[in-house]
Amino acid sequence: MAVKGANVPVYYNSLYRHGVDAKRRVQIPAKWRPAEKGFEFTLIVWPKSAHGTCLRVLPPEQMAKLMRDIDAMSNDDPNKVVLKRFIGSESIQVALDSAGRICIPEAMSKAAGVENEAMLVGLLDRFEVWSPVRYEMASKADRGMAGAAFKMME
Repeated sequence: MAVKGANVPVYYNSLYRHGVDAKRRVQIPAKWRPAEKGFEFTLIVWPKSAHGTCLRVLPPEQMAKLMRDIDAMSNDDPNKVVLKRFIGSESIQVALDSAGRICIPEAMSKAAGVENEAMLVGLLDRFEVWSPVRYEMASKADRGMAGAAFKMME
């Protein structure tokens, strides 16, 4: 989880709909913004949804965990180099500007279908950026699976 200030954790929760300006900048909710200067999120084109690509946004500690998880894979596993190549070529570090926005590179914006509006979806320890249309489809599917998912917590 991201750390905001002195031992105050940041949880990426809730759902936000924000406009995207002509330079592809999108506002990050104030509660999700890091307190420290020089903090960079990693944006990754995330093709895992059946409802289309979104952008997965990782704070530094989650990116470091992802790297540890990939490095822990066997060097004989062909998926290891595929993941490294894909994530390495389909990700970028972005910092907040003085207005609390991140700029989404054009190719990433196109891949995720993010144009005039973006849905910022909290995943507790990270968040995603979706096109509103794709998110609506993914959300409907999530609601259909929620009962089974919550049973895992019992």
